[in-house]
Amino acid sequence: MSEIEQKKPSNARSPSLEELATRSNTTYVSDALLDRLAKVSSGTLTTQLFKRGYRQPVMVGVVPLNKTVKPFAGRAYTMRFIPAREDLDTVATVTTGPNPNNLQWFGVEQVASGDVLVIDSRGDCRAAAMGDVLVKRMMLRGARAVITDGAFRDGDEISQMDIPTWSSGVTATSRLSFHHVADLQVPIGCADVAVYPGDVIHGDRNNVTVIPAHLAAELADVCEAQDDIENYIAQRIGSGDAIWGVFPANEKTRADYQQWVADGRPDLPQL
Repeated sequence: MSEIEQKKPSNARSPSLEELATRSNTTYVSDALLDRLAKVSSGTLTTQLFKRGYRQPVMVGVVPLNKTVKPFAGRAYTMRFIPAREDLDTVATVTTGPNPNNLQWFGVEQVASGDVLVIDSRGDCRAAAMGDVLVKRMMLRGARAVITDGAFRDGDEISQMDIPTWSSGVTATSRLSFHHVADLQVPIGCADVAVYPGDVIHGDRNNVTVIPAHLAAELADVCEAQDDIENYIAQRIGSGDAIWGVFPANEKTRADYQQWVADGRPDLPQL
């Protein structure tokens, strides 16, 4: 190899902290729109996404750690793990200042109000993605949730925090044992769902769903409308009606629904 070739920069370099600090979402979804989306149901969201060609937007296998599960919607801030390597992932990388060999701490301090940290742990629960201290720091920075398809440590402590946390498990084993934080704010996969920076991450008591950012406003409108009529339909079924013509609603049921709305959405008697 010539001296010139030896001086060529490596294509395998890690991103610099300066570069990472400038990465932003291509589509910005406002807090007001996030607040509307947080109130719609995951069933309605997935139905509307399916109608638009998105077959599997749900992170299957992740479950909430929280003792009280609350709905949320936030902008995805992504963190990508690769397998750890013994010469790079050591306790020496846990420094008192920004360190390019410890992008996790840097990423936590970049997460902003309204964000949801989404961690691609490659579905590997042998080591924790992070613990309660980093989760608490993001909660105080205004993060709306933290999600990984791997594990957290300090599960009991995290479960009592006022921030939604979803994972595939809990383990005390240090992240350094099996995970290296390779990049931030890049497209990732979490629980086999593609997540792009700025996508809307929605959670309720049932699921975590990924919404492409450019569809956020459109879906807020249609999902609010669908949830409202389905609330009426559920009450009709609960009052003893058969499903035929009610679910899905035929023209008569839609007319009855409009009258119910005009009457102020009164509760229907339930069996």
